[in-house]
Amino acid sequence: MRQHSDVEDRSQPARTPDAESTRRNILEVANEEFASKGYSGSRIDEIGARTNTSKRMIYYYFGDKEGLYLAVLEEAYRRIRTIEDTLDLDHLGPEEALAKLAGFTFDYQNENRDFIRLVMVENIHNGEYLKKSRAIRDVNATAINKVKRLYQRGVATGVFRKDLDPVDIHMTISALCFFNVSNRATFSEIFDRDMGSATELAKRRAIVIDTVLRYVRA
Repeated sequence: MRQHSDVEDRSQPARTPDAESTRRNILEVANEEFASKGYSGSRIDEIGARTNTSKRMIYYYFGDKEGLYLAVLEEAYRRIRTIEDTLDLDHLGPEEALAKLAGFTFDYQNENRDFIRLVMVENIHNGEYLKKSRAIRDVNATAINKVKRLYQRGVATGVFRKDLDPVDIHMTISALCFFNVSNRATFSEIFDRDMGSATELAKRRAIVIDTVLRYVRA
């Protein structure tokens, strides 16, 4: 029997009763694979086996391995931004809103370590794949707009100092929360302290919020 090529497979996708469910399942498994093995170490065949689907179906939805990886990255950023949009920060005072945002970021990144690993993988590749994304800037624009609104309210009421860049505020929050996950293993070993314990996480979370507020206060 003649073997089908990848190109032929892509042009003849199998029919499924729930296409969106299949696509989402592929994304979830691929997220775990890319986060744990990186881009180079991940294999489409393994992702197909774990999803009980085929390379043909994966190529139908995402084009190729690069397309799947980029879709995973976009979905990872879209997920955190979507949850951020439910925080309803506009109805809180500026300091309370910023504290809530910083606390949310800390909790989310701590509970979604694959997100941190994916960002680290993409940084190893110097952002090469994100540069090809048409959606990534729009997806993340909401994060900056959110910070900008609450910062401007804080400046208007005199609780935040003037002339700060919302991107810098966002970066400060991200950096403090990111380090807690990305460097936890080495930091715990070097300083003989379990940085993943409930006690250390609670203390670090409070420090992150306090640091961010001190940075912006008038």
